[in-house]
Amino acid sequence: MAFTDWRRFNFFDLKKNSDAGKVAEYIGDVKITCSSSGHGYLILGDSDGNVHLINKTFQISTFRAYDRNISITEQSRESSFLVTIGEDEVGVNPVIKVWNLDKTDKQGHPVCVRISRASLPNRAVGTSCLCINDKLTLMAVGFIDGSILLYRGDVTKERTNKIKILKEENQSRPVTGLAFRVIDKSTFLFVSTMNSVYFYNVTTKDQEVKNFLNTSGCAPRCSVLAESMEDIHFLIAREDAVYCFTTDGRGPCYALEGQKILLQWFRNYLVIVAKDVNLPVHPANAPTSDTNEVERHTITVLDIQNKFIVYTGTMREVKAVLIEWGAFYILTGDHNLSLLVEKDLQSKLTMLFKKNLYDVSIRIVKSQQYDVDGLVDIFRLYGDHLYGKGDQNAAIEQYIKTIGRLEPSYVIRKYSQTHQIDNLTNYLQALHKHGVATADHTTLLLNCYTKLNKIDKLKEFIMTKDREVDFDIEVAINVCRQTSSEDSLLLAEKHGLHSWYLKIQIEDNNKYLAAVDYIGRLEFNEAENNIKKYGSILLQHVPQETTELLKRLCTNYRPLNQPFVDQNKSDGGTKQFVDPEDFIHIFLNNSEHLVDFLEHLLKDSPIKCSKLIYNTLVEHYLLVWAKLSDVTSRMQVEQKMMRLLDSSEANYDKHQILILCQAANFKPGLLYLYESLKMYQQILQYHLQQQDYQAVLACCKRFGLQDSSLWSQALWAGAKDSEMPSALLVEILGVIEKNNLLS
Repeated sequence: MAFTDWRRFNFFDLKKNSDAGKVAEYIGDVKITCSSSGHGYLILGDSDGNVHLINKTFQISTFRAYDRNISITEQSRESSFLVTIGEDEVGVNPVIKVWNLDKTDKQGHPVCVRISRASLPNRAVGTSCLCINDKLTLMAVGFIDGSILLYRGDVTKERTNKIKILKEENQSRPVTGLAFRVIDKSTFLFVSTMNSVYFYNVTTKDQEVKNFLNTSGCAPRCSVLAESMEDIHFLIAREDAVYCFTTDGRGPCYALEGQKILLQWFRNYLVIVAKDVNLPVHPANAPTSDTNEVERHTITVLDIQNKFIVYTGTMREVKAVLIEWGAFYILTGDHNLSLLVEKDLQSKLTMLFKKNLYDVSIRIVKSQQYDVDGLVDIFRLYGDHLYGKGDQNAAIEQYIKTIGRLEPSYVIRKYSQTHQIDNLTNYLQALHKHGVATADHTTLLLNCYTKLNKIDKLKEFIMTKDREVDFDIEVAINVCRQTSSEDSLLLAEKHGLHSWYLKIQIEDNNKYLAAVDYIGRLEFNEAENNIKKYGSILLQHVPQETTELLKRLCTNYRPLNQPFVDQNKSDGGTKQFVDPEDFIHIFLNNSEHLVDFLEHLLKDSPIKCSKLIYNTLVEHYLLVWAKLSDVTSRMQVEQKMMRLLDSSEANYDKHQILILCQAANFKPGLLYLYESLKMYQQILQYHLQQQDYQAVLACCKRFGLQDSSLWSQALWAGAKDSEMPSALLVEILGVIEKNNLLS
C-alpha cells in the first residue's frame, strides 16, 4: 500500500526557531555528530567530544565527555543514565562511558560511572550504533564490520557485565540499527545492516537464537522500534518503501519513494525525513553553481494505526528529530531548533467536523482513549450526517454505537416517522442485545417482526436458544398472543410463566382439560395459586377433572410428573395440602361435584374437617336430594345424609343443619335433629302439621316421660282438629286422667 493513498491532514503545527536561536548561538560552528533525548533534556554530541544538555527553557549546560570526538549518545528512557561512545585518543579506539545526569562532580558536570572499551578481539573496528534496554541490564553495540557486542548485567557497572560477540558469517557491512523489544516476557534484539534484517532471542544467556527476516537492509538512522504497536515491532526505510517486521516475519510494506535520511517514532506516529525531490536550497551569498549546496528535507508524520498522513513539511538539512516533553524538536544543519507540536484533540475534531469527516474523527478518538460520552456524541453526529444524506442503513450502524448513552427515542422517532422498519428493527434488536430495552421497545420490536412478516425472526428472538434473555418476557407473550397463541404458549412454558400459559390455554384456546393437566404438573405452591385463580372457570367446563385435581391438592398433593414414590414422603417429610374451605365457593351451582369433593375430604383428609365442611356437605346433600326425582337415588342420598348426621365424628352445627332441613322439608333429618336437641314439642308439632296422628301418639308415648306436657298439647290439638280419630283422643285423655297430668 502506498502512503500517497492515505488521507492527508494537518494535525501538527510547526513553530520555527522555537528556542529563539539559543542553541545555534551557543554551539556556534561546531559540528553536531550525534543526538538523543530523555530525562528532561535534548542531548547533542559534537565533534570536539562535548555533550550539550538542553532543558525545557533552552538553558544549555555542557561537559566534556571525550578528548577527541563523540559519535553516539543514547539516553535511558526510564532513568538518569546517559550512555555515550567516543574517542579519547588517536586511532580507532571507541570508548563506552556511562553518565549519571542526576549526580554532578565539583565542576557541576555529570558523574561518569563507567568507562570501558568497545573493542573486538584482535582488531580495531569502529562502532556504528548502540542500544540499551529499559532496565539497563542489556546493552548492544554495533560495529561497521557487522559485529555486535552483547553486554549482560548492570550497564552502569563494568565489572558485572558478561560480553558476547554476535557475528554473522560473511557479514562485513555495518550494523545500521539496533533495538531491544520485550514480547510476552521474552527479549529480542532487532538488527539492521546495510543488506539484511534479523533478530536474536536474547532472553537466556548463551542461548541467543538468530532469525533472519529480510535480505535487504537500510542505511544508518533509517530503522526504528515501533514502541506502541502490538502488530509491528521494527521498521526500516529504503528508497522505495518503509518495511515493517515482527518476530514472526515481515509485516506490511508502505510504498514511499525517495532517499530516506532518518526514522523516528513517537506515540503512534512514524516520522520520516527524506531528501526533498525539489531543487536544493543554496546558502546565503553563495553562487548557484556552488557545489556546497544545502539539502532540503521533507518531514512526513504518519499515523500508522489509522493510516493517515498527519503532517508534511520541508526544512533545510534536518540533522536530528528529538522527542521530549510530548513534542518533536527538529534540529537543522545550521543548529536551528524548531518545534513540531501536535494539535489538541478538540482542534482536530473541530477541523474534521467542518469537513463532515466523522469516520476519521471516530478513528482518531478511539486511538487516543477519548472518554465514552465524547465518542458517543461523534457517533450521533455521524449518524445524523448519514441520515441527512439519505443513507439510513449506514446511519443506523452509527446510532447503534450510541446505545447506553443516547436516549433511544431520539433514534426511534427518526425511523418511525420515515417508516424505515428494517433499520428500526435492527436498532431495537441492538437495544435488547445491550440489555437496555424497555417493555415498550420489546413491544415495538415484535410488532416490527409482525409487520415485516419475519415469523422466523420473531421465533428466534423469543426462544433465545443461544443467548441470555434480553427482553421483557411478559410483554413478548402479550404481543405474540395477538398473532400466534402457539408462540406465546411456547414462550410462557419455556420461562415457567404458568399464569400466562394458563391464561392463553383458557382464554384464547379454550383448552380447559389441558389447563387442568398443566396445573396438576406444577409444584405445590404454583398449583395452589393457579387453581385459586382459574378454578371457577375450569369447574364450569371440566368439572370432573377439576374436582379430582382439587381432591389431590386438599389431601396429599404430588405433581403428576413426579415419581410415585416421593422422596420427600419416604424421608418422612410433611404432606402438602391446601385448606379446602378456600375452594368451596368455586362449586357454586355445582352441588353434585361439591358433594363428591367434600365426601373425599371426610374420607382421606389428613386433618379433621371443620364445621364448615360438614355443614356445607349437608347443605348440598339437601340440594342434590331435592333435585332428584328417582326414588332410589333420593333414598341413597338420604341414607348418606343420615349416616353423616348420626356419625359420632361428625362436626356440624346442629342448629344450622336444623334450619337447612326445615327449609328443605327433609323429614328424617328434621326429626333426628329435634330428638338430638331434645326438642320434643317440635317433633309433636311436626306430626300434628302433617296430620300423622299415629306418629303424634307415638311421640307422646316415646317422649312423655321426658316432657309430660306433650300429652296435654296433643289433647288440645286433637280437640281442635276434627280429623283426629276419636279413639286416639280417648286414648290420650285416658293417659292424662290416669297420670293426673292436667292438675
